[in-house]
Amino acid sequence: MKQKSATRKTALYFKKTWSLYLMMSLPVAFALVFRYLPMTNIAMAFKEYNMFKGVWASPWSDPVFKWFEKAFTTKDFWDALRNTLMLNSLDLAFGFPIPVFLAILLNELAFKRYKKVTQTIVYLPHFLSWIIISGIAKQLLAPRSGIVNVLLNSVGAKPIDFLTNPTLYIGTYIAFGLWKEMGWNTIIYLAAITGINPELYEAAEVDGASRWKKIWHITLPGIRSTIVVLLIMNLGRILGSEFDRPYSMANSLVMSVADVLSTYVYRVGIRGFQFSLTAAVGLFQSVICVIFLFSANAIAKKFGERGIW
Repeated sequence: MKQKSATRKTALYFKKTWSLYLMMSLPVAFALVFRYLPMTNIAMAFKEYNMFKGVWASPWSDPVFKWFEKAFTTKDFWDALRNTLMLNSLDLAFGFPIPVFLAILLNELAFKRYKKVTQTIVYLPHFLSWIIISGIAKQLLAPRSGIVNVLLNSVGAKPIDFLTNPTLYIGTYIAFGLWKEMGWNTIIYLAAITGINPELYEAAEVDGASRWKKIWHITLPGIRSTIVVLLIMNLGRILGSEFDRPYSMANSLVMSVADVLSTYVYRVGIRGFQFSLTAAVGLFQSVICVIFLFSANAIAKKFGERGIW
């Protein structure tokens, strides 16, 4: 009887919710086909890949870790790894806290119309591609024809090599990344701030708390869990590197600091038709990112935070 009752309840449940499961089947199918199924081709990292034979018909490498050894014994790989860690660490150090401060500042604005206009302005760069932004950077900062250096030259100052000096290039790279994404990243923090109970602010105001004290004792603790989760996710991408940003902003004079793993894979692996090498480097990146993700989550839990699972 109990089994029949459970079966009936299950049938009634699916009868009521079948449409939800039907809608959910589309994104699940998309994830399986375009996210998980391609992961089977990771075997390419351990094979002598032949594009005419395919992944599974290609012979295994001898030794099996041949492509990892080839990458790890190449100076260009270690230079790209160093640059990836350096640029991503600087991105994290400067790009992670500023959206938090910006969200708090926008939340504290008293004039709603001005707040909406400011939000729109700081969000807009996110929708520009890195190709467009690199074009803007070159128009502004080119050594001879850039607007900034033309103005400096007009007042008798020497031009600044923003895009050709390796040290200045790093600052320019980080600054444009910050400008592009800081407004978009504030959305999550603003949403978290709106979830804070307004009665806490009212009680603090009755107690005579200043605006700074309300931010320090109410706003920041209220969004702390969100900050921790996003920090863990960013640490999980510390070795990942997008391709369009470094590729579009780099030039031959700054390759010593601009060549990251994604451009290394494109230059040596894809253009050099060493597809097994690209798979090996990609697998290495993924494993290190997973290690960082699990480590950051474990540390967060150790300090009493909820983490991401």
